[in-house]
Amino acid sequence: MDIPLDRGNFHPGYWPSPWPVECGGNRRQKAVAGRLDAASGTASVVSRHDKKWHVMAIRREPGQWYVGGTMPAFSGPPPYGWVERINPETLGVLASSPELPCGGHVWCGAILAHANGSIMSVNGSFLHRLDPEDLSIQAERELPVSRSHNGLLALADGSLVTKDLKLEGQGGTTITRLSSETLEVIDEPVVLPEGSMGRIAADLDGDVENIYVPGTEHMWRLQLNNGRLEVDRWRPRYRTASDSHGLAWDSCLSEDSVWIMDCGDIGSVRKIHNTVPNGRWDEAPGKDLSWRNPAPWQGAQRLIRLDARTGESSEIEPFGTPGGGIIAPPVHVPELQTTIAWDSVNGGLAGVSSAAEDLEVAWQLEVRPSMQPIVYPESGELVINDFTDSGSDDLIVVDIRSGELLDRVPTGSRIANGMFLSPGDGRSVY
Repeated sequence: MDIPLDRGNFHPGYWPSPWPVECGGNRRQKAVAGRLDAASGTASVVSRHDKKWHVMAIRREPGQWYVGGTMPAFSGPPPYGWVERINPETLGVLASSPELPCGGHVWCGAILAHANGSIMSVNGSFLHRLDPEDLSIQAERELPVSRSHNGLLALADGSLVTKDLKLEGQGGTTITRLSSETLEVIDEPVVLPEGSMGRIAADLDGDVENIYVPGTEHMWRLQLNNGRLEVDRWRPRYRTASDSHGLAWDSCLSEDSVWIMDCGDIGSVRKIHNTVPNGRWDEAPGKDLSWRNPAPWQGAQRLIRLDARTGESSEIEPFGTPGGGIIAPPVHVPELQTTIAWDSVNGGLAGVSSAAEDLEVAWQLEVRPSMQPIVYPESGELVINDFTDSGSDDLIVVDIRSGELLDRVPTGSRIANGMFLSPGDGRSVY
């Protein structure tokens, strides 16, 4: 059984909205109801420039949009998290939270619109519950581990779950479940035997809620059963410590499969999370934080499919170029039997057919994506970015069936976006 936000149903843990959380739902299918039909119009761009690190946009009520993020304070004044309620047309700020403590860590957190009406924000090692109108703080909780936390999901019982971010050799990652009212920790946090870099995903199987955590060598599954969070025996291996490939980012849950791409802990990610507080130095490292630096391994970028029942795996190297690397996870479109994969470091976007038992590259496009995309299954459109050789970060629309480039519009940014696209009301994208 599944209650995916990204297939037109409302999950009981969220405010009844088509996009109340990152990726549109706990399964991270990034799917949007309706059509964009980008080829039939002319794109225009509205932008707002400030010195903040914008991570994601979510919707509560119709026309009620929020943006959350942090400050890119790698040195100098202390960082903090923030949430804004914005005008969906002009992007002007209608309300802003106070500066939210983050434990001194610099990393992209998450926000969501909860079923209880509040806006929740995780940033660094702090969780906040905010008033949806003026974004004042209703509750604050310092999390059990003082490291950056990435990903925040609401479960069907309304509780919240988040995790810290640990790379290989940094010990086990901690998954924490909290009350959505008081933000108190429920039971003891679960500590896995491995670290984890990617964000969590979740789905429902009858009365059991499964939470998927990408470890440094295995994909782990936790189960919330009868109010208790326990580690399941299902834990397929996707790499070894001596492997010539990097770690996985988030997973996409679709058609009884768990989809991941490895090679995510590129040099800049390692540098940020090998310092404490995460992402803080006396002097900023400069170009050492560039995602364009060569990958610290020789393996090509891999797309990996794990069977959610048996744990059996299959994989493909869509590009075959040594030293592959990514910033974001793949997306599977079940209606079109296609998974989208890419290589951010070397460039390349691919549609991989999953119709047969063996994965097969259906098409390739010479672009360089770096961010979390969105898909319109009805019209077969993928929206993602392309950071061009001339240094322009463009949004592109691609036909998922054929790989044809349907539209392109420069955003005006000279920095590649590694964050989350969100579908706005009508034919708009944030």
